[in-house]
Amino acid sequence: MNVFGMGLPEMVLIMVIALLVFGPKKLPEIGRSLGKAIRGFQDASKEFENQFKLEAQQIEQGLNTPTPSESEKTATKEVATAEVATAESNNHATTSSQQS
Repeated sequence: MNVFGMGLPEMVLIMVIALLVFGPKKLPEIGRSLGKAIRGFQDASKEFENQFKLEAQQIEQGLNTPTPSESEKTATKEVATAEVATAESNNHATTSSQQS
């Protein structure tokens, strides 16, 4: 068993020293709070990972969306210009007939 680069004998030595320093009454409380802290860290890291994956998917979908080509952009501008010209000529014709 190798945890954080330490074997079983090192882990037992650390536990014995912790028992001597904190005492048998305080050690379970410290273990619980340490366990809650580790659980909170794991939850936060999973949430960060999920959020990162979601953002990456959104960016990927944005890159996969086809962008209009130059010819499509030019055609759209020409249609818009033609519509404006038609509207202006209709307004001019309406204004001329009302003045007569």
